Amino acid sequence: MRTKITALAAAALLLASAAPAQAAPTVPPLNRAALAAAVADLPNDEVSGALVRVSGPAGSWTGSGGVSRLGTTRPVSPEGRFRIGSATKLLTAATALRLAERGALSLDDTVQRLLPDLLPAEFEPITVRQLLNHTHGIAGNGLPHKSTGWFAENRYRTWDPREVVELGVAKGPLHAPGAEQRYGNQGYLVAGLVIEAVTGRPYADSVRELVIRPLGLRDTYLPGAETRIRGEHSHGYQLREDGTHWDVTAANPTFQWAAAEAVSSARDLDRLINALVLGDLLTERSRTELLTRPLPGAAHGLGVTRIELGGVVLWGKTGDRPGYNSGVAVTEDGARTIAYSVNTLDMEAGELPRTAERIITAALAP
Repeated sequence: MRTKITALAAAALLLASAAPAQAAPTVPPLNRAALAAAVADLPNDEVSGALVRVSGPAGSWTGSGGVSRLGTTRPVSPEGRFRIGSATKLLTAATALRLAERGALSLDDTVQRLLPDLLPAEFEPITVRQLLNHTHGIAGNGLPHKSTGWFAENRYRTWDPREVVELGVAKGPLHAPGAEQRYGNQGYLVAGLVIEAVTGRPYADSVRELVIRPLGLRDTYLPGAETRIRGEHSHGYQLREDGTHWDVTAANPTFQWAAAEAVSSARDLDRLINALVLGDLLTERSRTELLTRPLPGAAHGLGVTRIELGGVVLWGKTGDRPGYNSGVAVTEDGARTIAYSVNTLDMEAGELPRTAERIITAALAP
């Protein structure tokens, strides 16, 4: 079985020996000075700015570091919006679960029935649940979408999601449905198509009706082909070989669509993860589905990832887009929620930025 190590999961390596295992783990007292120090040296050689929100009955802190735009002294707003990348999967999974609660679809229904012209005959039946828990076996599109050259050529292109899905479908099945968990975007692109098929409406309309509006997520939206970020936000950059910085904030996110297109804020992500894991947006049955990992040792449920840091279990999601790396997670007991965004300077780094490591460590370590 193969799973992708997410940013917060990678941070577990930093905290594995930070605290002894406990029968009933609780978070340590919040170290506000450590959180402030985690973002105090910005901008640096990999990040231009960062914002952090830590909340919960065990203590709260909101802050930021660096600048919202290079060449200025304007600080990063802790309330600003940012591209959340794969944390969009939280919205897609929640929408599918709420449609299932309404009887509009079943998680046991198959792609072959709902989208009869999408998959060739060599694919075995794939359920909606398998799309959402990354056990579907549909290959990725194979395009180097996080490389600087590809981004430069395609940043303003509008993609049809079926076009992206079909690039992977053409490769044939990776494995039998349910046999392995392989993290990726394809299952969520297909899930977006399923949502449209069962509702007869655009995917974004269902997300707004079933998740964004009920939770009052005032900063969260699905941009479609809109390239700018609305409202207060910090800019993302790519460092060139000559030492100058290329502003990569504006981009058409249709390539990521239902897997990674959304824009949000730390406040909204905090509210969203708490509503899904601990709140009443979902029924108890849906929450069980959300948090169920399909195979022994699997990291992902439906849209969420289980993370263990220093003996404390959290559920959350990370995401990244050119210029942006972010994450959100809540402890199982709701004692602490962390949401952050850092503005990265290298879209090809492929590693958790050191600043993000410091933020996570400061928020969760003793």
